[in-house]
Amino acid sequence: MKNLKIAIQKSGRLNEKSVQLLKNCGLDFENYKSSLITTVGNFPLEILFLRDDDIPGYVEQGIADLGIVGENIIDETESKVEYIKRLGFGKCTLKLAIPKDSSITDIQDLNGKAIATSYPNILKNFLTEYKIDADIRLISG
Repeated sequence: MKNLKIAIQKSGRLNEKSVQLLKNCGLDFENYKSSLITTVGNFPLEILFLRDDDIPGYVEQGIADLGIVGENIIDETESKVEYIKRLGFGKCTLKLAIPKDSSITDIQDLNGKAIATSYPNILKNFLTEYKIDADIRLISG
């Protein structure tokens, strides 16, 4: 029988909660801190420990059967995956920030401005929704 594969964050905000969720389901596994993959002892499951940015792609390509990852990562990577269940942990809020002494008072004041982001696709979609033409500048996150 083929093992089911689930991808979760190797480290980061969702790792601990994801591991706890899987252990609370009765899954028996160890040594996950030093491995990229671990086998569950009491269920035909392999857990892949990946960078969060890679999880949607692994699921989309069928390398992993499912994954636990933030919606912002799915939105940013524009992966063609389906949400099965929102787990209720790992909240994320993306915000636009301006200097305190800025003359920007309305969202339309962003027209023609340069905006730095590590989420260019999410920002592009947001700006398009509000019909704002701004220069999106990618910064590494």
